[in-house]
Parts: sequence; C-alpha cells; structure tokens
Amino acid sequence: MAGETSIVAGMAGRYATALFELAREKNQLDQVETDLKAFKGMLSESADLKRLVESPVFSADSQKKAMSALMSKSEFNSLTENFFGMVTGNRRLNAISAIIRDFGKLLADHRDEVTAVAISASKLSDDQQTQLRAALKEIAGRDIELITEVDPSILGGLIVKIGSRQIDDSLRTKLNNMKTRMKEVG
Repeated sequence: MAGETSIVAGMAGRYATALFELAREKNQLDQVETDLKAFKGMLSESADLKRLVESPVFSADSQKKAMSALMSKSEFNSLTENFFGMVTGNRRLNAISAIIRDFGKLLADHRDEVTAVAISASKLSDDQQTQLRAALKEIAGRDIELITEVDPSILGGLIVKIGSRQIDDSLRTKLNNMKTRMKEVG
C-alpha cells in the first residue's frame, strides 16, 4: 500500500492538476485546500447550491452570477475565486465535486499521505478519529488524511476505504452475512 500513487484522469483530473500545479507554484496549497474544503461543506449543507452546481437547467449566466455572489461573500483567496470563475465560465461546475476529490488526491500524494474514508453510523469524535488515523497509519505506512462520512443505514461499526482496499466492519454487513449463513443451514 505504501507504494500506491494517486492517479487522476479525465476532465476533472485535468482541472484538478492545473489548480494543484498553480497553487504549488504560488505556494498556496494550504489556502486552496481550505477553500475547497469549505466549498465542499457548503455543497453538503445547501440543497440550492447543490442544485445550482449539478443541474444543467441553469444557464451559464445564472451560474456565473450566483457563483460570483457566493465568491464575493466568501473569504476564498483570489486563486480559488479565479479557478471557480474559470470552471463556471467553461460550464464545468457540475464536475466540481470530482475536481475537489482529485485535488485532494494530488495533495495527499504530494504530502506523502494516503486518503482514507471512514463511514460510520454516527459522527466520530475527535478522539475516535485520532485513534483510527493512528491505526490506519500502521497499516498504510504513511500519514493518513481522514475523511469521515455519516451513513445511519450501516447501523453501527465502520466501513473504511483506503486506497483500493475496503474494510467493511459494519453491523449491516454482519447481519446480512449472518442471514445468508442461516439460509444456507436451514
């Protein structure tokens, strides 16, 4: 696992790579990362913003005006604002989530980190995140960038995705496996 490298491809990968290279050149990787995480949070909290970004129904002009208003109220650095302006102008706003994901992969690779996604039934505490990060670091042999998600449908336990591996220790999966074994016996 320690030898895995992040590969980004496709249109989102090209945009993410361009942003990454420019941010690195201008020594603004941390600021751009903070801005992209903030925008990702805005997307998850606002159904209207998500609809604006994902829906092809909005005209280029409508998207441009809305994003311009959002950027003026945010405290994003100028590089991030210009990037969002270019993405919006090129009608690629619908790919922003993939672009943000790919930028994160490039940044993690640059920092010699590996990204892990932990899905739990309820929000993990800071202490639980620290313990999970430490355990995953032992497995991966690299620093861990931990992304946490909440999915109540897993009932309990964790699903951890790290690199190409997935460890599913969720209660839902355990119950489904038990159900399958009981059907085989009976």
